[in-house]
Amino acid sequence: MDLDAVTTIKAFAVGVLQIFALVFAFALVILVLYVVYLYLSDISQTKQAVRRNFPVLGRFRYQFEHLGEFFRQYFFALDREEMPFNRAQRSWVYRAAKNVDSTVAFGSTRPLNQPGDIVFLNHPFPTLAKNAVPPREVTVGEGVARLPYTTSSIFNISGMSFGALSVPAVTALSRGAAKAGIWLNTGEGGLSTHHLSGGCDIVFQIGTAKYGVRDEEGLLSDEKLKAVAAHDQVKMFELKLSQGAKPGKGGILPGVKVTPEIAHVRGIPVGMDSISPNGHPEFNDVDGLLDMIIRIREVTGKPTGFKCVIGSSDWLHDLCAAIQRRGPESAPDFINIDSADGGSGAAPQSLMDYMGLPLNRSLPLVVDLISQYGLRERIKIICAGKLLTPSMVAWALAMGADFINCGRGFMFALGCIQAMQCNKNTCPTGVTTHNPDLQQGLDPMDKAERVYNYAHNMAYEVGTIAHSCGVPEPRLLRRAHVEVIGERGVPVPMSDVVPEVQPKSVIASDRGVK
Repeated sequence: MDLDAVTTIKAFAVGVLQIFALVFAFALVILVLYVVYLYLSDISQTKQAVRRNFPVLGRFRYQFEHLGEFFRQYFFALDREEMPFNRAQRSWVYRAAKNVDSTVAFGSTRPLNQPGDIVFLNHPFPTLAKNAVPPREVTVGEGVARLPYTTSSIFNISGMSFGALSVPAVTALSRGAAKAGIWLNTGEGGLSTHHLSGGCDIVFQIGTAKYGVRDEEGLLSDEKLKAVAAHDQVKMFELKLSQGAKPGKGGILPGVKVTPEIAHVRGIPVGMDSISPNGHPEFNDVDGLLDMIIRIREVTGKPTGFKCVIGSSDWLHDLCAAIQRRGPESAPDFINIDSADGGSGAAPQSLMDYMGLPLNRSLPLVVDLISQYGLRERIKIICAGKLLTPSMVAWALAMGADFINCGRGFMFALGCIQAMQCNKNTCPTGVTTHNPDLQQGLDPMDKAERVYNYAHNMAYEVGTIAHSCGVPEPRLLRRAHVEVIGERGVPVPMSDVVPEVQPKSVIASDRGVK
């Protein structure tokens, strides 16, 4: 290499270094000015004592608090100690959705001495593969609705509104549900073209604000009901009284998520907070509830029931007594019981943490109560509440549920990482945001396949549990197949803790009949 070339390279390198030095000096000056600005801002404000006493440095406290949510999940929390869902639960859903090996080695990490946990009783002669059968079909609204609904599905997609979920998320759920042969509940946000796009069966939920079927006063419109029912895909209608995240409070959709399309589907103004009433203005007692159910069923011709979180149970006795008085045709075709331990919706912590009964209490309560009144065959039972693994779905079937709904499990199948950003329009996986830049990460075609895989593998593993218990299909599981860990860490029969009842036995004793 000649001397001129070396001189040229040296001059170029010196020039580059000088530019970097100038950029660094400029950036340093900007940084110093910014720190000075933060210092002056912190010592002059009076809202946060930490920032006022420790200007600039105090800001790290709030950043670490925010980042702690993510660091605990990935680095510090053990496999089975996180809430609302631990790593072991999420990992099973992720593996099932990706259709990869879900086996584990070297023993279970689940302790077998925690009060309230369940174990299943294996049979010495399990069901052989040649004797196994698919879940039997169940018909909802038979003999009452003009268009009863028959399905063999045991695990379906719970109500999550378009608005709360993004366009690609709803599209993926619709396509995946169609392939898996399960239903998709619309949630209270109305019926969109994205729900219909995949061709799946749909349960249309009617919330207190009547989104999608409301008149100008916000009350139920028969004409709009008929328009929704005209879709062959819409198989049932569900009247929502309350939901697990916020019993006694209506749904909340922040204005930042109310796009023109969502506003059109719901029939509300663009960009304004969408807040549902905490109850239905059309009725306030069990007879009014039954009248509303009958009205919806007569207008639509399709099975109609209601969804609620169970708290006090006196009203359920009144409901069953009213049905007996009015006749079984007045009964809801199904009751959807939601557990009071939260959901995908944002809610006041006082309600999410303390209001209502958890499903392990409310499910057997409702099943037994309607059995006592002789209505078990007439009213089908759906339940939801953190039932995203095979063991919990099998437990719900054993306790008497006909169908299980799940919301957050299918959110995990879509790619949710439990970032706890559902109500902020900042979901990093595109599931609960309407930010186009974040939505682009969610491919509806790929995630639809994962939704299908999750539902398919769930049905397979619930069947595996049933076969190990010695029954040919999941809907034959009973309480006698389950034991629950007692206070001393020893399993006790579920049938002893919550014995199955005989029709009308309790009612007869209550009335003094012998």
